[in-house]
Amino acid sequence: MRARLRPADVGLPEVSRRRTPGLRRQEVAQLAAVSVDWYIRLEQGRVGVPGTAVLDAVAQALQLSEAERHHLHLIARGEAPPPRHVQAPVSDSLRVLLRGMPTTPAYVVDFRFDVQAHNDAAAALFGSGFSVGTNTAELLFLSPGIREVQLDWVRVARETVGNIRANLARHRDDPRLRALIADLRHRSADFSTWWDDQTVQARAHGRKRIRHPVGGELTVCYDVLAVQDGSDQRLLTITPADADAERVLRSIVAHGPGLRVVGQ
Repeated sequence: MRARLRPADVGLPEVSRRRTPGLRRQEVAQLAAVSVDWYIRLEQGRVGVPGTAVLDAVAQALQLSEAERHHLHLIARGEAPPPRHVQAPVSDSLRVLLRGMPTTPAYVVDFRFDVQAHNDAAAALFGSGFSVGTNTAELLFLSPGIREVQLDWVRVARETVGNIRANLARHRDDPRLRALIADLRHRSADFSTWWDDQTVQARAHGRKRIRHPVGGELTVCYDVLAVQDGSDQRLLTITPADADAERVLRSIVAHGPGLRVVGQ
């Protein structure tokens, strides 16, 4: 399976001429967030019974089909893989709640930090690039210029890393979450460093400063509320921290979508 993929197929650079086609073992290990030694032993059948989550990470790295993933679990563990997590839709009542807060930016994310729904005020604050399907962790770590507009970037980013680690403990078998982590570790030195320090943090509330292209600098409060329906979704709200921020936030919402994304 390594031989059928090129580095460009998985977002890796071609750094030198290859004597044999396909990905190298260290590249698959990097994509799956495992050690090269462990991956070599896996190919050689010398790792005992590997866990389901790590097999799914390898399957994701090798871009296996569902049938190939199923076969991998059978030959490595002797049993079928667990069913994939099925994302629950955002409830109608939660959508009504979002629409009922026209001046309060609010949005719903899943445990992977993918935006599932948002209101118009959130689009106005975060910009036209903020939409359903956007991953706010990728925005925070990979979006160009994000540190210019997220003035408390280091603190918020570290909170996000700790939150992702906490989510991984609940969803170890989710290949998309593991692929997100592997990609961020590969593309962001800050994420990789903070991931390796084993920080675990539940992000519930706080304050942060934003430099907005229309409204200028403002301080806001954020609250993260768990949706108690088993979906592991979170409702995030942004409220002004003071009277000046309330005035600026109202002006931003009145102007509509911002000029550029300012992160989560």
